[in-house]
Amino acid sequence: MARSGLNTSGNGAGPEPEKKKLTKENFQQGLRIFRFTLPYRGKLFLSIVLLTLSSATTMAFPWIIGKLADTASGHPVRLPNGTLVTINQIAIGFAVLILVQGLISFARIWFLTQVSEFTVRDIRQALYRKFVTLPIPYFESNRVGNITSRITSDVSVIQDTFSITLAELFRQVMTLLVGVVVIMVVSVKLSLFMLLTFPPIVLVAMVFGRKIRTLARTTQDELAKTNVIVEETLQGISSVKAFTNEDFETGRYTSSLTRTVQAALKSNLYRGGFVSFVIIGLFGGIVLVLWRAATLVQSGQMTIGDLTQFALYTIFIGASVAGLGELYGKVQSTLGASERILEILDETSEPTHIMPPVGLVPTRLQGHIEYRNVAFRYPTRPDLPVLRNISFHIAAGEKIALVGPSGAGKSTIASLLMQFYELSGGEILIDGQPQQRYDLTALRRHIGIVPQETLLFGGTIRENIAYGNVLATDEQIVAAAQQANAWQFISAFPEGLDTVVGDRGVKLSGGQRQRVAIARAILKNPAILILDEATSALDSESEKLVQGAMDELMQHRTSIIIAHRLSTIRKVDKILVIDGGRIVEQGTHDELAHNDNGLYANLLKLQFELS
Repeated sequence: MARSGLNTSGNGAGPEPEKKKLTKENFQQGLRIFRFTLPYRGKLFLSIVLLTLSSATTMAFPWIIGKLADTASGHPVRLPNGTLVTINQIAIGFAVLILVQGLISFARIWFLTQVSEFTVRDIRQALYRKFVTLPIPYFESNRVGNITSRITSDVSVIQDTFSITLAELFRQVMTLLVGVVVIMVVSVKLSLFMLLTFPPIVLVAMVFGRKIRTLARTTQDELAKTNVIVEETLQGISSVKAFTNEDFETGRYTSSLTRTVQAALKSNLYRGGFVSFVIIGLFGGIVLVLWRAATLVQSGQMTIGDLTQFALYTIFIGASVAGLGELYGKVQSTLGASERILEILDETSEPTHIMPPVGLVPTRLQGHIEYRNVAFRYPTRPDLPVLRNISFHIAAGEKIALVGPSGAGKSTIASLLMQFYELSGGEILIDGQPQQRYDLTALRRHIGIVPQETLLFGGTIRENIAYGNVLATDEQIVAAAQQANAWQFISAFPEGLDTVVGDRGVKLSGGQRQRVAIARAILKNPAILILDEATSALDSESEKLVQGAMDELMQHRTSIIIAHRLSTIRKVDKILVIDGGRIVEQGTHDELAHNDNGLYANLLKLQFELS
């Protein structure tokens, strides 16, 4: 059972999104994600206006409370025109303000939620479309769990930013700025005294915050490793039981959990210290300022109302400073998530489904195929040649087989025909035209493939067969199933075509899955067919049924058969023997079988001895 490293699949608790240092460059880069809000800029602008009004009404509360205190303590409050204001009038005004703020807040949340949800939907759509159009080498270079974390955890971070973080950041900054201005108006001396207590508190808070974020990331990483163990163990549970390693896996999981707990305790030790510091430092500073304000009231330099205003605005400012530290961390996470998402979106897609099409769009291929001095190296292993000067020709409707040892390059030859990879040298011609001249989508529509390990989607048999032609009728689906020798077992199920096959087709046997895949290929009706060791893992009875289905499928089609069991290719028109990335022999079964010194005859002999 393979042991993998850190899985960032987003299942359970994945690692904390990477936090990017807030610089001008990555800030500008991160702002690119906001282009997804452009279709909803009207609602976004309205949300900002409503957020400004909501914050302004909130900042008016301490002022009104101060006026109430002045009125209650015998200090008259007058309007600019000199009219005396009573306590009842101030209270009514306060109630109206609260009502207005409630309505404004509701509207702000409603519009901002729409912007957030629609924007995140568009980001997920863009990511998913990018995923399915990326070339095969990308998926060979990146773990699927790491890729899918972009559309799960990273997009969730962006969603939180649009719906909560940006609004809170705007509110806290406005609270800080307006609060400082107001307390300066109330008392310059007291304001300067208060503001001098904040810089050291903010400095220490930033140091604490950086350490806490580092430890929190370590805890999340350790927890993600425990999820990897669970995922691996459950996926390979049959191997765990077969090797009686239940205790070993339990011990491995327990050790990983212990490391997670140790990391979490260390993180929470700093978090507890930080909370204590905030309580002592921040609120201690506020108490110190209030003590100074009380002395000014006692000496007649301030009114009770001014003291109340100052105290409340000071608390507002302290809360906003404390909140900005956490919001700064969230902004860093957002920049990291944005960068990871944009990296995906900036990847080069395959030129599929482009309108108008790029290149030739044949209504039907004849099926002539020619490989001319084809060479290939995998992008992930450029130092290792896989194919060396491969040249052969297949006439339309001809059936050829590719045989040879494992790793000889047989499947690679077929993959290059589908243009899953770019050639390292040479060219492939289809119907006399270089394959690059064809529109890629149009070309692949004329090529069908039945792989060795059939992947069925977790829906019904009908949906899996119809994957070959999503517009097919039930009659066409049944006809394809009959041609593939699949209708007999399908009709035996109580639900028939509506039978759910389970995750990756787990509820069907290997032979049944292969016949569903063949039915899918029949429904596609390709001009060129690739059969990649489609019977290698089947028992004799299933192989006979699948072979009969494949014989039906190959009629009147150019067929490339990648064979493991040599008994299945006796009737092909030509056999190419591949070894070390070269064609070392070619001919019919009878010609190659009688060449005693040939690789094919040796392989045939070995299979005969093993059987």
